[in-house]
Amino acid sequence: MSSDPFPTTLLAAVRYFEDEAVCRDFLAGLRWPNGVVCPFCQSDKVGHIATRSLWRCKDCRKQFSVKKGTIFEDSPIPLSKWLPAIWLYSAGKKGRSSHQLARDLGITQKSAWFMSHRIRLAMETESFDAPLSGEVEVDETIMGGHDKNKHAHLRRGTWGKHVGKVAVMGLLERGGDVRAKMVPTRRSALLQKEIRSNVAPGSILYTDAFASYRRGLEADYIHEVIDHSEDYVRGRVHTNGIENFWSLFKRVIYGTHHSVEPLHLDRYLDETVLRFNTRKMTDAGRFSMTAAQTTGRRITYKELTGKLDSKGAMA
Repeated sequence: MSSDPFPTTLLAAVRYFEDEAVCRDFLAGLRWPNGVVCPFCQSDKVGHIATRSLWRCKDCRKQFSVKKGTIFEDSPIPLSKWLPAIWLYSAGKKGRSSHQLARDLGITQKSAWFMSHRIRLAMETESFDAPLSGEVEVDETIMGGHDKNKHAHLRRGTWGKHVGKVAVMGLLERGGDVRAKMVPTRRSALLQKEIRSNVAPGSILYTDAFASYRRGLEADYIHEVIDHSEDYVRGRVHTNGIENFWSLFKRVIYGTHHSVEPLHLDRYLDETVLRFNTRKMTDAGRFSMTAAQTTGRRITYKELTGKLDSKGAMA
């Protein structure tokens, strides 16, 4: 490891991680805090091949690097570029486009696009330890271009069907975390199921007057409704917190990326959710947390583009 203090700024991070050996030692320390373990057989009987920056398991006799089984596996891009890229994505409030990342790192846009999605995979929150509680705001929004900019056959139908658009749902615990995901429909059965899966019974629930929330929640929650056709705030009854999150997310999508395929939208949500939920952390702390989540989250280019599923079958 470098003898320099751990970086607290992007410039310091670029300097700190300019040596590949420092990068490998940093990732190895995060991945194996109690000593190197073979990723194939989980044996701790390993030897280091210093000349090749590899380890060799004395039980299964296989060789491996710190990249094995991580988002970095099989990538020709050096770790000295990967780690500053992770810093950029974990610290930047509005994300970063693949075109800008390509210019930042001196790589192709295609490589930067693949790289950015692998970083977003590391930013995914796999599970939540406890349901939201206390005061919880719930809202949903539609992502997609404005109807006036679309061809007639892609515009919203007479029954409110959002052609070429996707719905996303969010739940925010006031003073705490947000959870957000794409949903296939905004019907009451699905939205209320998501609420019950993520919010503890007895909590105070704030929603707008959307029809899917009107009936069925009173048995489990103290349900307060704000009708935006009349006002936006009535004492503590409002959904401004979750709507502020949507505003931030839409700045990420429309301001930075301009257009995102529905296939990938969940990853951009994960990226924005992680930064929001760790908003009280320092950039260095958020970077280290993201770097520690790079193991076990490998994805191939064919999986990412939808040409193969995670089992290697045709999608």
